[in-house]
Amino acid sequence: MIFDEFPLAEAEGVLLAHSLRTPATRFKKGRRLDAADLAVLAAAGVAKVSGARLDADEVDEVRAAAEIAALFAAADPLLEARSTPTGRCNLHASGRGLVVVEPALVDRLNSVDEGITVATLPQHTAVRPGQVVATVKIIPFGVQRASIEACRQIAAAAGPLGAAAASPLSAAAAIPLKLAPFRSCRAALIMSAHPGMSDNILETTLAATRHRLAVIGARLALVLRCAHEHGAIEAMLRQARAAGCDLVLVSGATIAKDRRDIAPAALVAAGGTVEHFGMPTEPGNMLVLGRIEDVPVILLPGCGRSRRLNGLDWVLQRLLAGLPVGREQIVRMGVGGLIRNPILAAGAPLDETDAAAAGDEHDADEPAGAPAAERSAAEGPRVAALVLAAGRSTRMGAENKLLLAVDGVPMALRAVMAARASRATSVTVVLGHEAGAVEAALAGSGAGFARNPDPAQGMSSSLRVGITALADDIDAVVVLLGDMPRISAAHVDRLIEAFDPAQPAIIVPEHQGRRGNPVLWPRAFFAEMCALAGDQGARGLIERYPERVVRIDVDDEAIFIDVDRPADLAAVQGV
Repeated sequence: MIFDEFPLAEAEGVLLAHSLRTPATRFKKGRRLDAADLAVLAAAGVAKVSGARLDADEVDEVRAAAEIAALFAAADPLLEARSTPTGRCNLHASGRGLVVVEPALVDRLNSVDEGITVATLPQHTAVRPGQVVATVKIIPFGVQRASIEACRQIAAAAGPLGAAAASPLSAAAAIPLKLAPFRSCRAALIMSAHPGMSDNILETTLAATRHRLAVIGARLALVLRCAHEHGAIEAMLRQARAAGCDLVLVSGATIAKDRRDIAPAALVAAGGTVEHFGMPTEPGNMLVLGRIEDVPVILLPGCGRSRRLNGLDWVLQRLLAGLPVGREQIVRMGVGGLIRNPILAAGAPLDETDAAAAGDEHDADEPAGAPAAERSAAEGPRVAALVLAAGRSTRMGAENKLLLAVDGVPMALRAVMAARASRATSVTVVLGHEAGAVEAALAGSGAGFARNPDPAQGMSSSLRVGITALADDIDAVVVLLGDMPRISAAHVDRLIEAFDPAQPAIIVPEHQGRRGNPVLWPRAFFAEMCALAGDQGARGLIERYPERVVRIDVDDEAIFIDVDRPADLAAVQGV
């Protein structure tokens, strides 16, 4: 590159070093001057221009920045490269997620040529769609083609760095930069309380949790309340697990001070493990991370009742981004763990809102806040859930099968929890045989009840009672059977997601070509469902209207598993 002052007669093709203004126009820096430009400058009395002339093997700054940024975009389709006219190309996030950086590779790119710079957001920054996560800036007006090719070779050779490198990316795909998108998540919140505890505390916790999850695209699907007692919290944990929630949060009336305290002990009693107690962040020190099988369980620190960014958010963000979160990762959060960041804002980057610094963590017992609804207003069609729990269970023997526990949760309650954690707008249970005992087992579940006065007439009579009890504005209903203990909220939501009010169809789940339950029924079929007789339910309507049936594939056999006999119960308890 030749950088100099050029007489106008020699300046064609020169890139302007500085902006020039004439009476007729303005020439921005970086502009490549052509013959017409030189004529305007000469007419304005300009004799010389300061700029650069590139050699044949050099690439101008705009193109060079775009080519290097394209290496990042090619490695991760969730990053979009957008050029600017000033030798810069920015990489924008196409969705919500965490920025994951491989520092060694970024350092190598920045070492290729002093004219090439790559800058990224800090490791694990949470970003919104459209936010700039990195920028490639070319310092001079151009760089050697060989330097760009060297960057290309680094990107092409990026791969496993070995265990010693402790790469935050997967060992099979170490790249300089990627966006780990937040995954959809169905979360449960368990809130325990002491007698006389202020409702404001619970409502503030609920509102903060709902907001915290919404910021990262998760949904608070199930809210459970109980006494701050070992057995009560254990029961709620089992119910949340039975519902099929992907994440369970526990806000105790008091914050756990030891692994043997009430909430951690309840987690272990429910079949879970405590993976790590505490974390080197402030606020957030008292967080407890556990797990029940493959479901993460977080015992909230006191700052979980606040909307301000704290250690809880770091753990949630990494969990939902699919990044490893365990003891090894938590103990490394101390550097930068003194968090003085603002209130979480759902429509803004998590680190760029204007608010006061977060306060110290405490065992919040007296926060004030406006009450929040247990379930936010439903979007889209209004689909109810109807749980049939009126049968006599004669094949089970003397016991009512709906009251028998699977993994510590009565079968009828498992069905209700699955419905409550789904996107259904309401849950109604049809009672019949031993109605009082079944209703008692479902007390506090949040379900409504309808009684079948003559359940001996069969399932059709329960359908009739249940359909009649639904609200007038319901678009469809998912009918669940109370004796199918492996149905979860995910199964119910698959049906609801497939329902289109503009083309109402019967939505039926299938696995390997075999039809199962539950089934979604549009309002258009309610009248015929109420006219059915016998114990076959609405099966005949599916066969009568094959053209109105939409089948969706599910990847497990839960849609077939019901419990009629003691052997069935033994089998399902062993699953």
